[in-house]
Amino acid sequence: MSKTGHRLYVAFFFLIGILVIYLLSQKGYSYYSLPLAERPLDETNHELLKSGGVVGHGYGIIGTLMIIVGVLVYMLRKRSSKYFSFGVLKYWLELHIFLCTVGPILVLFHTAFKFGGIVAISFWSMVIVVLSGFVGRYLYLQIPRTISGSEMSINEIEDLDAQLSKRLENEFNLDKETLSHLLIIQSEAINSIKSGQKGWKTLVNGFLIRHAKLRSVRKELKHIKGLNIKMKIEIVSLIKSKIVLSQRIRLLKVMHRFFHYWHVFHLPFAISMFAIMLIHVAIAITFGAHWIF
Repeated sequence: MSKTGHRLYVAFFFLIGILVIYLLSQKGYSYYSLPLAERPLDETNHELLKSGGVVGHGYGIIGTLMIIVGVLVYMLRKRSSKYFSFGVLKYWLELHIFLCTVGPILVLFHTAFKFGGIVAISFWSMVIVVLSGFVGRYLYLQIPRTISGSEMSINEIEDLDAQLSKRLENEFNLDKETLSHLLIIQSEAINSIKSGQKGWKTLVNGFLIRHAKLRSVRKELKHIKGLNIKMKIEIVSLIKSKIVLSQRIRLLKVMHRFFHYWHVFHLPFAISMFAIMLIHVAIAITFGAHWIF
């Protein structure tokens, strides 16, 4: 998938998510905004949008299925050797995030914003899982990976960095002085991160320094004749890639540690969410709850 195709892929998920929130809110605002005691007085909407109503119940079923599918397809692609070559893991991760974000939104509307008992534990566990999922995605992307999604070795990262350097030298006809100056700016950004540093402060500093140095690169390129806008954008992109790769090598141990802690935090809430959700579904079916079937 090209960069443009990938952006459209992500944009599609984002727009669908926004559209779902908008449509559900528009349809039910007059009902959801009522105090709980007054909702039964709105007979038409109450019969449709309450947790056991035709529409409200449907929200819960569809949302639950989206969460289950989102988890299963991603885990199969990530864990089963049969599916290692089936698409790019990053794209499956983005599908997983989409399904496990929109699914909980539907579950939220299924509850009609009324929480209580053991279901409340499942709901808030779900909220924590969703929010921590975005943190997990950020940490996942900080560890350099191949197209298939496998973690790259240090040698592979260094080879990729060398390829970027060759492109920078061979594709843009930069004179030695300019190229040397650009590489010095890159080195300053890399050396600002000391190997083995710990903590979120280091990550934030690395991000801020990287963007400050890229601004310096853009200023440097403004004074160079013979480069069109597209070439300047490509040069900035190459230097950014080199800085990012080098900073990630410096922070690899830190990122592994953070990713481990994230798993320790994320997994128990996910298990609690699924366990209580299954109990909730089993109890509902046992006591005769059914949808349109």
